[in-house]
Amino acid sequence: MHIGVPLETQTGETRVAATPETIKKLIGQGHKVTVQSGAGAKASIVDSAYEAAGAIIGSANDAFSAELILKVAAPSDSELALIKSDSVLVGMLNPFSNETIAKLAGHGITAFALEAAPRTSRAQSLDVLSSQANIAGYKAVLLAAHHYPRFMPMLMTAAGTVKAARVLILGAGVAGLQAIATAKRLGAVIEASDVRPAVKEQIESLGAKFVDVPYETDEERECAVGVGGYARPMPASWMQRQAVAVHERARQADIVITTALIPGRKAPTLLSAETVAQMKPGSVVIDLAAAQGGNCPLTVADQVVVENGVIICGPTNLAGAVAADASALYARNLLDFLKLVFTKEGQFEINLEDDIVAACLMCRDGQVIRKNA
Repeated sequence: MHIGVPLETQTGETRVAATPETIKKLIGQGHKVTVQSGAGAKASIVDSAYEAAGAIIGSANDAFSAELILKVAAPSDSELALIKSDSVLVGMLNPFSNETIAKLAGHGITAFALEAAPRTSRAQSLDVLSSQANIAGYKAVLLAAHHYPRFMPMLMTAAGTVKAARVLILGAGVAGLQAIATAKRLGAVIEASDVRPAVKEQIESLGAKFVDVPYETDEERECAVGVGGYARPMPASWMQRQAVAVHERARQADIVITTALIPGRKAPTLLSAETVAQMKPGSVVIDLAAAQGGNCPLTVADQVVVENGVIICGPTNLAGAVAADASALYARNLLDFLKLVFTKEGQFEINLEDDIVAACLMCRDGQVIRKNA
């Protein structure tokens, strides 16, 4: 099969959907791979490295005219115009956007959005959300350290002792847990909160203190369990009690990292403007939910703003700030997914009895397969 890897053109996107490592394996399986010239440049991969792996270097037209196209982000309108109507597209296509999926279906494309893969042990190797969130959690702490006007660890010097930074992490999914681990390595004192009781042990095992907000009703306990590794919207009564707990700890914190997301919905507000107003001058907030409206109402996507002396950062693509490793992990995710749609003979085949394939299939033969309410 002819596989194309185009250059990502979305503003700020530095990742690439295939690396020499994964291309070599695809070619070893009998496929032909065309990579657009410069596709890997921002991820520190030169064209000659792709050629050494057996790929053909071509233009955007060459890459988009392939039978199977591997991308990071959903194609723009101009990119979509270059794709043949019977092509297969695999990438992070925003499965919660009915408009995006409808456009792909209208163009006659068979599209797979890997964000829609079930959060099961079998799907771990192709879990793009986890691989990229892991990087975002790591980079969030480094970004916080960059903006924080003091040291992170406790230091004892001839000029006196410097106290360790106090870090509060809200949301202990993949990004939050990696943020805890990274902040711990940098010597910070860490507290973390999450609606799911199951993560308490993970938080404490990484050296952070769990901010416990007790459940008072069966409805609160049921919502806290979550679905597919994600939290569900919590009742207003619990959110009010959590807001009080977060408010008190945020006032004492030097750095707050928020990571709470609910798939397909606006991010929940965890850090209010009133709380920010009472935080210490020089404190830093890193809002990893900025792309979905932010966990703090003061967050501005892809900007750094200062409110009452508090520095608030709203990065929307932190994984892209570690482009080489982010691309390497993402490309392996794609490779593992492709194993599910290629037969041993290398023929493309959609097996809807496979729960991962069925979950990721967004559109086929001009029809939208998955539509969000």
